[in-house]
Formats: sequence, structure tokens, C-alpha cells
Amino acid sequence: MRILVVGAGSTGGYFGGRLAQAGRDVTFLVRPARAEQLRTNGLQIVSPHGDATIKPQLVTAGKIGSPFDAVLLTVKAFALDAALDDMIPAVGPETMILPVLNGMKHVDTLTARFGDGAVVGCVCKVATVVDQGRIVQLSKLQDLAYGEMDGSVSPRIKQLDAFMQDAGFDARLSTGIAREMWEKWVLLAALGGINCLMRGSVGEIVGAPGGVDFVLAFLAEVVAVVNAAGHPMSEEFLAGARAVLTAKGSAQTSSMYRDLQQGSPIEADQIVGDLLARGRRVGIATPLVAAAYANLAIYQARVR
Repeated sequence: MRILVVGAGSTGGYFGGRLAQAGRDVTFLVRPARAEQLRTNGLQIVSPHGDATIKPQLVTAGKIGSPFDAVLLTVKAFALDAALDDMIPAVGPETMILPVLNGMKHVDTLTARFGDGAVVGCVCKVATVVDQGRIVQLSKLQDLAYGEMDGSVSPRIKQLDAFMQDAGFDARLSTGIAREMWEKWVLLAALGGINCLMRGSVGEIVGAPGGVDFVLAFLAEVVAVVNAAGHPMSEEFLAGARAVLTAKGSAQTSSMYRDLQQGSPIEADQIVGDLLARGRRVGIATPLVAAAYANLAIYQARVR
């Protein structure tokens, strides 16, 4: 199996790097500047699971010669359209596209462009950053789950699972990947929304007067939209989400909030804006989500 990893940043660089380290056939689609950096220094991983420096196989836009068996799509959501244009030659009739983007809007974009059958559900849980070109893993968590969107166990997903196993991270074939993707979005939207709107960590927010009530009300709005969209959240998941979002003294923040603090572009439209739009389409009022999106839209316009 041949896999194209679109992007060699914090997520693509880590999982793609580990696959390459394990001897899998991995090629990275990168911009020319990143390609030059990787050719000079190698793909460097700094991790509690062991450091590594890999000489990666690289390709730039316009240089892809033939389709790949799978494409791991790891760009930020605001860079998706450009990435899709670049990767078109890599996608053939049998190619599996595994997106690890935030939210669910990208699934609609991918299926509209490549068809329902091309998209394989994918969820990653990893804490990594790019520091001076190196991929630095911040914790031991390194889970990659994947599966057919309809929950079936197809021959191609079995082949993909075999490719992912024993590659230096926790790889998991899921028959409920669509549910896992929606659950991740609920948690991301709630955590990102409260962090960014209140400009604080979970512990700082719940420690403020009315903080817990605000967090629970925000989560309730997010869940109401997702439930109305036909993806009801289980009480077990919700109990865990409430515990994470109201943990006293927690320093937890979302990646979107960290990007905002650094003055970087954010995924406001995909994580919060799309949720607001879906709620409006079904007539659900979400005043807290609307306030968070307006706040983020102002910041986003300044950055642009």
C-alpha cells in the first residue's frame, strides 16, 4: 500500500513520520519551502515515545505522477481548498481519503468533490506542535482511529488497518467512526468556544462567578444542534464531556485558543461557524454559540 500524507506539520508529520520510520511506503505532499527544510534537516520527531529523524519521500504540487492507495489529509481546514487542488492527481477510483480535520464541514466538501465512497472516517488524538521545523509531541497520547463511514468492515479497510498496525502509534479500526467524529466535534466546539469567548483555561472559567453554568449552557447548545442533525450524543459521552469542561483547576485549552493567543489563523468557520449555521437551518437558537462565533469572526478578519 502507498499512502500520500498531505502536509508535514504537527499531525501529518507525526503520524506520517512514524509510518515511514516503520518502513511503510509514505510520501509527503508539501510546499516547496517545507520540502527544502525537510531535505536539509530531515523530518525530526521529538517524542516521549522516542526521537527520530527520517529522510522522507517528498513531492510538491504538480509533481504527483499516479494515484495512491490512500491519502491522509492533515491540513488546517482553512487550507483545504488549496490542498484538494494540489492532491487531485493522487486520487484515483480506488483511493481512500482519510481526513483528520476538525468539525464535519470537510466531509461534505470531500464527498461533493470525490464521491461518498472515497471518504474514510478518521479521528486522531495527539498533542503535537511544530517547533523550528521539528515535530514535538507534548504528551504520550497518540491515537489514530479510522473506519468506513457506514460502519462496515470492508476489504479495503482491513488492508488499511494492516498498514497502520505496529507503526509506533495506537492504530484502531472503528465500526463507529462517524459517531466518534461527531463526538470530537462536540468537544472541540464546546472547549474552543468557551476558551476563546472567555479568554481563559477551563479552570479559570469554572473558577469565575457563574462559570460552571456558562460552560454547561454552552455545551447544551452544541449538543442540541448535533442531536437535531441526527447524531444524538450518549449520556456516557456527555457525562465525560461535562467532567472535562468543568474540571476545577484544569489548565486545558483548545488548539484554536492557543492559535488565537499566538495571532495565528484559526478554524472559526469550521469548528463554531458551521455548528451555528446547522442550528439555524433547523430553527435552534444558540445565543452563546452565536456570541462565540461573532467574537472569533472579528479576530479572524483582523488576522486576514
